[in-house]
Amino acid sequence: MDVTRPTPLLGGLSPAQFMRRHWQKKPLLVRQAWPGVQPPIGRSALFDLAGAEGVESRLLTAFDGSWRLRHGPFNRRALPPLKQPNWTLLVQGLDLHWQPAHAMLQAFRFVPEACLDDLMISYASDGGGVGPHLDSYDVFLLQVHGRRRWRIGPVPDRSLQPDLPVRILANFQPTEEWLLEPGDMLYLPPLWGHDGVAEGECMTCSIGFRAATETALAQELLHQLADDLEPAPADATGRSAERIYRDPRQAATATPGRLPDSLRHFAQAALQRALRDPQALDRVLGALMTEPKPQVWFDSGAPLPAGSAAVLDRRSRMAYDDVHVFINGEAFRAGGRDARLMRQLADQRCLAAADVARLSAGAGALLDDWADAGWVQPAT
Repeated sequence: MDVTRPTPLLGGLSPAQFMRRHWQKKPLLVRQAWPGVQPPIGRSALFDLAGAEGVESRLLTAFDGSWRLRHGPFNRRALPPLKQPNWTLLVQGLDLHWQPAHAMLQAFRFVPEACLDDLMISYASDGGGVGPHLDSYDVFLLQVHGRRRWRIGPVPDRSLQPDLPVRILANFQPTEEWLLEPGDMLYLPPLWGHDGVAEGECMTCSIGFRAATETALAQELLHQLADDLEPAPADATGRSAERIYRDPRQAATATPGRLPDSLRHFAQAALQRALRDPQALDRVLGALMTEPKPQVWFDSGAPLPAGSAAVLDRRSRMAYDDVHVFINGEAFRAGGRDARLMRQLADQRCLAAADVARLSAGAGALLDDWADAGWVQPAT
């Protein structure tokens, strides 16, 4: 992708300009961002998908002013009649289950894939919506069928209406309002209040991004680092090279319940040593950011046929840094031509047959292992 080229998707801005001017800074309304857009999935197929195991779906109703939230899977009879107003069906991670949605998501890969989360689709009857709320992440709201009226504004007061199954702002004061039609798109930075209400039957695609908190990220990284730790190897005499906690200067104590300062210093040094290796942190960060979602599983495949190009399965997440290649929660070291080709696979999600043939024997065998696991498939 040429990030310097203006695009209708961003209202004539290039991705580089958009990221400088709007990303996590201010909203952007784009009329006809996607001219002639079609829903990535039809209504009937969407309802069927909402009834499938392993698909994250929610049904939100606001009948007679009473909010109710239910989680799928839903059989078709569990959904309200199409002509009944004020209900919304949300299907999360549509890109994991439906190839046209995955293809639509690729248009937004000017943001690092480690930050890109998924494409959610919202089907709503007349008056349907999820109420005024805010998200902790960036979102592109692409109207793909029907019309939805959006009211947006900053949120100085984040208090919520009590005793509701959804997080609805108690005192939302919108500052702008627009009616979006098919092809129109609204970008909102994190923590920007918004309320979308369907005017007739409508479908909206939400392209969302990850927003890990500092604490949550630290918890996950420390957990991964702990799993990665291994004792130092023994020396030639068989003695462990690991330091063992000792304190020959420990005096007799009349307060045996108090933790010794020497133990605290030993523990602190052990943690600092575990965090000292920058490649260890890089390794677990890459593995964490490519970890598939809990509901994702892969069907077993087979090694790539001779002379075949390779394409990542739509559920695969792949990234890299200066030393490693990461795919679906696993880390591999790579260098030279192999690294360049693997990075190309991560960036473009495909590798031409000629490039597959240029991989070393070891890297080719690794690619076959990924294909056998269903992470990579032969291009058709």
